[in-house]
Amino acid sequence: MPNKPSDLKVGVIRIEGTNCEDESAAAFSSLGCKAEKIHLKQLLGETSTSPQVNLSDYDALYFPGGFSSGDYVRAGAIFAARIRSRLKTQVDEYINQNKPILGVCNGFQILVELGALPGTDSGISDAPEAVLHTNSSSRFECRPTYLTVANSSLFTSKYETNQLVSFPCAHAEGKLQLSTDKLNELEENGQVAFRYSDSSGDTDAGYPWNPNGAPNNIAGITNRRGNVLGLMPHPERVFHGWQHTDWTSKGINPDGPGDGRPLFESVVDFLCQTN
Repeated sequence: MPNKPSDLKVGVIRIEGTNCEDESAAAFSSLGCKAEKIHLKQLLGETSTSPQVNLSDYDALYFPGGFSSGDYVRAGAIFAARIRSRLKTQVDEYINQNKPILGVCNGFQILVELGALPGTDSGISDAPEAVLHTNSSSRFECRPTYLTVANSSLFTSKYETNQLVSFPCAHAEGKLQLSTDKLNELEENGQVAFRYSDSSGDTDAGYPWNPNGAPNNIAGITNRRGNVLGLMPHPERVFHGWQHTDWTSKGINPDGPGDGRPLFESVVDFLCQTN
């Protein structure tokens, strides 16, 4: 029998400096899932005040935004190093079981530093193969952004390909940097999930439509399997129609879904169809 949303358990993983975990957990809870905010120390067995948990306890994992460990060394680097040192085998197993992992903003940075993105056929790479670099503007960019859905994946099944959506961005280090060969692989394998665009859907538009200068206007990518997604703008911040800054001028129903909701619905739908 297919799963029901109430059967699903989503782990929202946080450490010091994480934020948006409340909004991220609330998005999944609004769809009927059991969303649990867990500290990395619970996974590492380093706390006596909270129960120890395992990655395998969860049907999906979510790494939210923020400034984990103060963005020291590089954004997401310390969080990723702590995971790699103790949980690498578990992460590989999780990915190979085709379970979804989503990282937004700082979560994207963590997944790149971990080597889960761009990723390998067997899980995470031995060393990072990309980085989310300082924005070309050398400034923290915080505003609504337009995106187009570039390719179909389990995370975008509730969208149409080339659909125009708007998610807010809030980052200082969002420019994806990787070798030309790796960039070509992403494009050839259909691993680009979202691209920045202007309000008409033009994905060649430059700054300020592309807030960080990422090549090919890349805003989000998946791994080769398609079950790990990293995305810089925040879908959890436009889960509801009233969260769009322009809902009055655009005639968006404030009580209806926001542009970010279908992303979470896509994950839940995938899990409900997975026995």
